Amino acid sequence: MAVELKKGQKISLEKKSGASLGEIIINLNWNQGEPRKGFLSALLKPKSIDLDLGCLYELADGTKGCVQALGKAFGNYDGPPYIALDKDDRTGADAEGENLRINGGKIAQFKRILVYAFIYEGAANWQQADGTVTVKYPGSEAVAVHLDEYGSLKSLCAITLFENANNETFSVEKILQFFDDQSALDRAFGWGMRWSEGRKD
Repeated sequence: MAVELKKGQKISLEKKSGASLGEIIINLNWNQGEPRKGFLSALLKPKSIDLDLGCLYELADGTKGCVQALGKAFGNYDGPPYIALDKDDRTGADAEGENLRINGGKIAQFKRILVYAFIYEGAANWQQADGTVTVKYPGSEAVAVHLDEYGSLKSLCAITLFENANNETFSVEKILQFFDDQSALDRAFGWGMRWSEGRKD
């Protein structure tokens, strides 16, 4: 079971008994719905959604960047930016989904992390994707963030904002705002990076 985080609600991820936060895992899972059967299935079936997990980060020294499959920016867990994406699930069929790993032992190195999901291929149909992001870290209940606002035709959803509170605690807020792309997300949250179009292949 997981505690559900509501839009605008904040929680704190805190060290336990003087230890570090440890590995923080942000998991994205989604589904493609039940496959159609019958003679016309190939014509009627909508194009599969390729939903990707990523984040913008800003480190304490002012370094900014992103971790995402697009551009093969998979990050690094043990060195800067202390965030790593484990894989790119193209179909939503992988039971483990996609995972961002944040090195909680390096919390003092972070200023903020903005987690997002974007539809790389397929129609911007968030209801069909039925995505859920789950935040897990040692010694605490998992926190679930459902992508439960539908109707947006924009391809990117800002999900949660992590902020370093005191070098020992991350505050986590559910954002759930939709944008056309990473550049629009960047402008809305004042990251100030330069963006260019990219592909996975």
